[in-house]
Amino acid sequence: MAAPAPLRVALVGYGMAGHDFHGPLLGATDGLAVTHVVTSDPARVEGVHADLPKAVTVPRAADLWPLAEDLDLVVLASPTAAHAAQALDAIAAGLPVVVDKPLGVDAAEGRRVVEAAEAAGVPLTVFQNRRWDSEHLTARRLLAEGALGDVVRYEARYERWRPEPKQRWRENLPATEGGGLLLDLQSHLVDGARDLFGPVVSVFAELAALTTVGEDVTFLVLEHASGVRSHLGATSLAGAPGPRTRILGRTGSYIVANVAGETSAYAEWSDPDDDHRGWLVAGDERRAVPREPGDWSAFYAAVVAMLRDGGPPPVDPWDAVAVLEILDAAQRSARDGVVVSLG
Repeated sequence: MAAPAPLRVALVGYGMAGHDFHGPLLGATDGLAVTHVVTSDPARVEGVHADLPKAVTVPRAADLWPLAEDLDLVVLASPTAAHAAQALDAIAAGLPVVVDKPLGVDAAEGRRVVEAAEAAGVPLTVFQNRRWDSEHLTARRLLAEGALGDVVRYEARYERWRPEPKQRWRENLPATEGGGLLLDLQSHLVDGARDLFGPVVSVFAELAALTTVGEDVTFLVLEHASGVRSHLGATSLAGAPGPRTRILGRTGSYIVANVAGETSAYAEWSDPDDDHRGWLVAGDERRAVPREPGDWSAFYAAVVAMLRDGGPPPVDPWDAVAVLEILDAAQRSARDGVVVSLG
């Protein structure tokens, strides 16, 4: 029996998100073929022709909607401020949508998109690829095994040393227009915390924009309904980055020193070899933790199953709305210096 024809994908945006993440993953996924790419930048058009020679480039997302009958999926790798409007246009055209995180600039935008998709019966999901990171999957396994005992606190960080900011829209726009680390890296951190420890009932945040228009220093404290507290930090002003992940339990702790390939002030805690990810520590006792294989391509394999077989979305879009509710609460908390209750 012949294999079905690949699902035809339009990729909107060919900057870092489109070129570095979505394009390669789409190209490596059985059952998907990128047929259209939206970009008006001449250099990026040349990049599309080199990387995806069978794809047609068009200058605007609006150019896709008349082509809806020739497409099976739209992937939005555009700037954050465009996500909601473009997703609504795709849904109106009857096209399933993958939206790069975050789903919108605030929870109200996110809700409108999810409600529109549900009303139209159009599949929708959000690209939270970090759920398929090796360390996240390893942490999930350790928690399932009870290796740490009752968890007291979860710490996760995206810290880097970048005192001279890049000149990009993320650095040069406020959060209301999609810029800053709160909507960017904290979207990953908050989603990961919810995925591991469940719904959040309160938020406290400290935010600052010291070298950029959007926040470049962010720290969130989340209280989960489970009783766990998550401490989440993202900053570009950490000359000595802290451990990437640390989960403190009553019988031990799990620590991951750094993001693979990046420097860390915790050099002695670097992974011992490619078969391990992080350490299980209890006082003076320390042992390497076997690595769960990370696999971002699993996200798009699940997208194929969602479209072909009616499977569940790899990321429930309501999870993306919950993340935005937490980020909205973080902005209120930082502005007013208070703990914000949710629910």
